[in-house]
Amino acid sequence: MIRSEAEYQVAVQRVGDEAQRLKQQQAKLKELDLSKEEIKRAMDPLRSFHEQLAEEVSSYERLKRGEFDEIQNFEGLGRLLVAVRISQGVSQRELADRLSVHESQVSRDERNEYRGITVERVNRILEALQVELLSHVTSVGGNGGR
Repeated sequence: MIRSEAEYQVAVQRVGDEAQRLKQQQAKLKELDLSKEEIKRAMDPLRSFHEQLAEEVSSYERLKRGEFDEIQNFEGLGRLLVAVRISQGVSQRELADRLSVHESQVSRDERNEYRGITVERVNRILEALQVELLSHVTSVGGNGGR
């Protein structure tokens, strides 16, 4: 997951570089007079890496536009906190300042997707980002939760 504008810029550059590398590699393989199937087999891992990197860039761009995935039973809460920060254009350093912690703490927490975070800490982060998290409860059992 891309967590900062600097990481995003590096990833965008890498996507461009990888696209160029894919073209060059495919041309080299064609020069070796390999079959289409052999070329495909050789290129698939490179394409897969390129597609994964492009998806990370696309995902970051969606977050910057404020497009979030829903979470269920708090699975993904850490990713949501990162997403909210990104969508607001708040850097890790700015969030750290708002929370009165060192930037490395925010970086470490986000890298670990806030695993084991307390409800109190979630509230502090939400307040620092000036957002409100709303939820609803849905019974998954057939007896209405009785």
